[in-house]
Amino acid sequence: METPVQQVQTVLIPDGPFTMGDDNQRADERPAHRVTVSAFRMAVLPVRNEDYAVFLAATAHELPRFWTDPNFNHPRQPVVGASWYDAVSYCDWLSSEVAGRFRLPTEAEWEKAATGGVDGAKYPWGESSFEATGGRFTQDATWQVGAAPPNPYGLIDIGFNVHEWCSDWYDPAYYAVSPKLDPQGPPTGERRASRGGAWRHAVKVSRCSARSSIPPEYRYNDYGFRVAQHVDPAAT
Repeated sequence: METPVQQVQTVLIPDGPFTMGDDNQRADERPAHRVTVSAFRMAVLPVRNEDYAVFLAATAHELPRFWTDPNFNHPRQPVVGASWYDAVSYCDWLSSEVAGRFRLPTEAEWEKAATGGVDGAKYPWGESSFEATGGRFTQDATWQVGAAPPNPYGLIDIGFNVHEWCSDWYDPAYYAVSPKLDPQGPPTGERRASRGGAWRHAVKVSRCSARSSIPPEYRYNDYGFRVAQHVDPAAT
């Protein structure tokens, strides 16, 4: 029997400006600048193995790396080992199966969503991490989704557990030329942007403004993704 596709739980991220970047952090986070992001919806959870399994069964898509590794294949762990191209394919398939147009979020969308609507928030939960060590805790593999509390928008595990692919090409100097409305990233590049903390790092919880990137064909066990959904401006 074919497994039914579950409707994705999303929350509305309202349109409006926020401060993207941080002048007191790494060079690729500077300059801090005001960006206005149109309304969109963000998935409450990153894509889990149980979600991705439905996609694999429906499409016969290539299995992600680490799919059979017991350290990473619990149904409620975030899917890892999916390239940027795999993530885009999942979004395209999901758009054909359930109501709504799904895609990867832009860096600007991801950062705004991570702040929870609190302009200048250092972490998704405010000025500190969700636990007392500042992100320096023992983690030998991904944890099942839901280990971190939701941010003010209700997004779970954002900034923690796995890096999440974004739609943009990555350029460390992009902020100097970024448009003020709905930046999409540079037109070309060699690496795709990603956001969020990851279990393999010494500090496993990321700041909202922290940036990362790898080539889009890479399939690492600390990379996953979360889907965004287009919103018709007339409906907001």
